[in-house]
Amino acid sequence: MTASGARKDGLKGGRVLPLPEFAACLAPGARLIGVDVGTKTLGLALSDTTRNIASALLTLYRSRLAEDLCRLLDLAGEHGAGGFVVGLPLNLDGSEGPRAQATRAFVRNLAKATPLAIAYWDERLTTVAAERMLLEADLSRRRRAQVVDKVAAALILQGALDRMRRLSSGSLHRT
Repeated sequence: MTASGARKDGLKGGRVLPLPEFAACLAPGARLIGVDVGTKTLGLALSDTTRNIASALLTLYRSRLAEDLCRLLDLAGEHGAGGFVVGLPLNLDGSEGPRAQATRAFVRNLAKATPLAIAYWDERLTTVAAERMLLEADLSRRRRAQVVDKVAAALILQGALDRMRRLSSGSLHRT
């Protein structure tokens, strides 16, 4: 970035878009990365090239913001990602608390660092659902702690992929 805020490489910063516009701007075959932003970790998931299936990818342990963004963008390049779906942790009543504000701040910084499009996905209760799935799979407490963030990211990404598929098929009924 230059002092004026323009990128040295001439690319515009990523845009945070509503899901229909996000889906429309994606290149065919580009994967998506789902992100569950936590205070200590970034849970990551990756879609297949047809954008039908989300799989847990890995958990990054947070350090400095610049390092976190660099690692995230390196992974995006490595996997041919065309965009990011970031879980927005709304309160149960739909309001935004401190965690949602922190996530929005992270996304503002991510958007400045990448030309890739970004979409939010309402992640209410995804970590709870991930914990429940892992309990049902009879994973130890230690193992659950190691994988819960990337499983939550997979649930976030899968929800967005399912919605994008319904949008592309012409069904506009929200679930």
